[in-house]
Amino acid sequence: MPERADAARNRAKILAAAEELFTTRGAAEVTMDDIARAAGVGRGTLYRRYPDRAAIAVALLDEHEHRLQSSVLRGDPPLGPGAPPAERLAAFYTAMVELLQRHAPLVLGAEVGHSRFTTGAYGFWRAHVRVLAEAAGAADPDVLADVLLAPLAPELFLHQTSRGVPPERIAATLRTLATQLR
Repeated sequence: MPERADAARNRAKILAAAEELFTTRGAAEVTMDDIARAAGVGRGTLYRRYPDRAAIAVALLDEHEHRLQSSVLRGDPPLGPGAPPAERLAAFYTAMVELLQRHAPLVLGAEVGHSRFTTGAYGFWRAHVRVLAEAAGAADPDVLADVLLAPLAPELFLHQTSRGVPPERIAATLRTLATQLR
């Protein structure tokens, strides 16, 4: 069933308000009441569509992550198919650091603690990295996939950048790590 026009308007207002609040205040500091107030919608309207902040953050991230997923699947090498596994992993790290740089508050809102491992995006990234590890001949690609994704945890990224580490340096270090995948 297609979305009603008023429901679509409310969804757009909610997502715009949440993105602004998450970006300016940080996801952990934003309440559902803050989002409803900023969007100009009632709490019932908000909760009918989104049960919590994480659900809102996931909805916001969907578009950004879908673009990156499309590049991984169908884009040009080295991010897309056709490059050696280590080069693809290096390109993936660069793209993920760029995503974190632009949307870390949203990622943090969507991937809190253990919930990081249950999101569809993590499942996609894990499958991608696992395939790269297997193609490179890794002894245990299942374990290695999670290990290679661990440096992309939003908490770690925000911790490092809050200490003054530039995202470019993080990406360069991760690209060096990727060269070990041979």
